[in-house]
Amino acid sequence: MADDGKWDRRSLFRGAAVLAGAAAATPLLGGTGTALADIGDADALFKSGKFEQAGRAYEEILKQDPVNLRAARQRGLVGLLSNRFPEAEKYLKMALKLAPDDKETNSYLGDCYIRQDKFALSVPCWQAAGEDGYAKWFAAVEGEPYQVHGGIGRMRIEQTDPSPLVEVSLNGGPLKRFVFYTGAPNLNVRASVAKEAGLTPVVSEKTDFEGISIWVHYGVLDSFKLGDLELRNVPVGWSERESGGDVDTDDDGLIGTWVFYHLLTTFDYAGRELIVRARTPETAGKARAAAERAGAEPLPLWLVRDHDVLSVGSITGATGSGPRVVGVTIGGIGETTAGMPGATAERLGIRTDHDRPLETFAHSHPAVTYPCYPKEIRLGNAVAKNVYCETNPGAQVNVPWPFGTGIDSTGHFAHCFFKPYNVTLDFVGMNLYIARGKAT
Repeated sequence: MADDGKWDRRSLFRGAAVLAGAAAATPLLGGTGTALADIGDADALFKSGKFEQAGRAYEEILKQDPVNLRAARQRGLVGLLSNRFPEAEKYLKMALKLAPDDKETNSYLGDCYIRQDKFALSVPCWQAAGEDGYAKWFAAVEGEPYQVHGGIGRMRIEQTDPSPLVEVSLNGGPLKRFVFYTGAPNLNVRASVAKEAGLTPVVSEKTDFEGISIWVHYGVLDSFKLGDLELRNVPVGWSERESGGDVDTDDDGLIGTWVFYHLLTTFDYAGRELIVRARTPETAGKARAAAERAGAEPLPLWLVRDHDVLSVGSITGATGSGPRVVGVTIGGIGETTAGMPGATAERLGIRTDHDRPLETFAHSHPAVTYPCYPKEIRLGNAVAKNVYCETNPGAQVNVPWPFGTGIDSTGHFAHCFFKPYNVTLDFVGMNLYIARGKAT
């Protein structure tokens, strides 16, 4: 449920930028390569973001060594990154036959199933992965989850700072103000909002949050209304103090990536709208055509660790990174446009202000970050020059499973970067489109 067993709602927001990015980006892409029958070489390709080449290398290894667990598991993960589900299932099941109790394989296969709304199939995977909470939660979802009713929903972004808020409705109730954030997985609500909506937990866990004991609950929401579009039968979480009071009252809830990957979503910062549509090849085609008219090139879209969104961007200091896989954390909270590990800032010669440390708390861990100012950061045709970013000297360049992606990290693009633009996430074609100005 949480990366380290501790649920930390604020970790989804302030300060999470740099730490989240540390687990969601990779080095130089491109170039040609041949499949290499060496697990170290295949892993190096994967870590560097050359996913297709890595996939071919893992396949070559499996031809020579059909019982190579890591090659099978990693080949399945390559397919999962791009939502190529039959491919991902083929190799993850191969890995599972080799090691039925392997937690990493079971975690990937469980994620593969929930992305397809095959919750019942995911349950034994979560059990084997040691995620009993997930297993009980998904077992309790009856019928088809995330049922989409209506063609399009438009919500005005009521504010952008310190976090973007839109108004939504739960179970037909009054409008509530929710943050949106691709750095978080499931839909979350405040405890008082959960009570008002009549939610009943199907599983509860006691944990620590900033030195206090809280209860984290998980259930199923009958109706979630986003403008004129409605989702039904939606997994939802909430937390409360032992007294029953709210843990956090900054907003009414948070919309995470699980909701967005069931829809075709445009985060129209420039037009101050969140636009959601039914996810179909037709709507994806229209989004692509609109993006091309606006001069936006289709960028690759990958999904890792069940909710982390990745694409291709670049960061430039005294030297340039070139095209690399970067994290895309839309929404949340913060004043920075991008974040990166300290090693990245140092390697690229990025001007860093070490005299002004920022003490923060993210992903359940305290951290000290520093302002830094790249000459340019770029995501497709979207560019920001000499803007305020953050660097975390304590962030690891590569954080392996279960706490990270296992991909060498470069950095990520955060909330403030997107303000002049509209950005669309297409989980049908697995493309990201970003264009200047309001969406058309």
